[in-house]
Amino acid sequence: MSDRPVRTRIAPSPTGMMHIGTARVALFNWLYARHTGGQFLLRIEDTDRERSTDEAVKVIFDGLAWLNLQPDEPPVFQFARAERHRAVAEELLARGGAYRDYMTPEELEAEREVARAEGRVVRSPWRDASPNDAPARPFVVRLKAPQEGETVILDAVKGEVRFQNKQLDDLILLRTDGTPTYNLAVVVDDHDMGITHVIRGDDHLNNAARQTLIYQGLGWETPVWAHLPMINGPDGKKLSKRHGSQAVSEFDDMGYLPETMRNYLAKLGWGHGDDEIFSDEQAIAWFDIKDVVSAPARLDWDKLNHLNNHYIRQAEPARLAGLVKKILASRDVALTAGDMAIVERTIPFVRDGAKTTLELADNVIFALKRRPLELPEKAKAQMTEEMTDRLSRLRQALEAVEFWDVPSLEGALRAFAEAEGVGLGKFGPQLRAVLSGGAPAPDLAGAMVALGRDESLGRLDDALSRAA
Repeated sequence: MSDRPVRTRIAPSPTGMMHIGTARVALFNWLYARHTGGQFLLRIEDTDRERSTDEAVKVIFDGLAWLNLQPDEPPVFQFARAERHRAVAEELLARGGAYRDYMTPEELEAEREVARAEGRVVRSPWRDASPNDAPARPFVVRLKAPQEGETVILDAVKGEVRFQNKQLDDLILLRTDGTPTYNLAVVVDDHDMGITHVIRGDDHLNNAARQTLIYQGLGWETPVWAHLPMINGPDGKKLSKRHGSQAVSEFDDMGYLPETMRNYLAKLGWGHGDDEIFSDEQAIAWFDIKDVVSAPARLDWDKLNHLNNHYIRQAEPARLAGLVKKILASRDVALTAGDMAIVERTIPFVRDGAKTTLELADNVIFALKRRPLELPEKAKAQMTEEMTDRLSRLRQALEAVEFWDVPSLEGALRAFAEAEGVGLGKFGPQLRAVLSGGAPAPDLAGAMVALGRDESLGRLDDALSRAA
């Protein structure tokens, strides 16, 4: 393990959405940097000029900002460093660790066919040729990889991983047009950024062997490798759009809180005993990359929803009200300042049953309805003379309640039921319909506190006047 101050990074390509796997990689890099007192950096690998867009870069920035995983330094853009990459390739040539390969496309294809038939990797005849024999035609620059022995990766997650050098080809460092390839650019950028720990998905494990050879060829210190297991769907299969490969922004749109995602993603491949719920501070104190398991993790929507409900119940009502306002605006429901006060007052009574902020938004609608409310057909049919008389007496009993709070209202409802000689079920459902207009609502006392005395009694008056 390196004894340098820890510097980790995430290096996404801006060629699409930032998905949950990338978010988990970012989180583990961030946690390890914070745990060790190190730094967490960001590099945008934008060398695919046709697919890399400003919009996709913004998606990365927005996703990290939403997750509150801010890098400690300004981002590095890989494409802007192409000259540096080419200079390092020239250095490797000068050190004898690389060579110019003049094989034509036809010669390369012929060599590939022979290599496949012989069960070996491609080897260019130019590997050991004299530069004086170079023809005047395009060439690529290849790494001169060792042909015997092993390349050993000491991986912090997977342990010791061995690669037979005879199975590692002389990878291309510079293409015929002089542009650097992925593996060269990554090594140079990680070295120049001072990256000490490369923590990434295990689909990059084979690249670690190739990149190690580049480090060795340049005489540079190799970083600590840590390759994280993949995230599978609930069925154990590779994530697909139908069960979890959404972009990070979609989890926001689906009503999940960022602290939920940090807690949940941390549990995908790592854990601290039986702890399911923990703060960022606890995760930072406990997290060590060596404790990550090597088996694939599984996305579990039930656990995610349970965790989100916990954080919704812990969040400040004012913050949740702001999120509800945004959700309702997306449904073309504009809230006034007065409406926001109602929403904030209602949230404590309805959030216990909300798995997402979308459900939370559904649960506050009853309090925002404008009078007079339209009763559901079933409730209208139940407005018999007996029910109307009973609700009239209930209205008088409620008006006499001194303190308009949950305990007082619960006591008033129980006392009224006893005085009527009936159970709460004889008038509770009808009262709920009158208060909510058929929309989801909390228990009766909570609904009335959320609405306030005047609104609650006013909705009762409206229903009674219509039934008269």
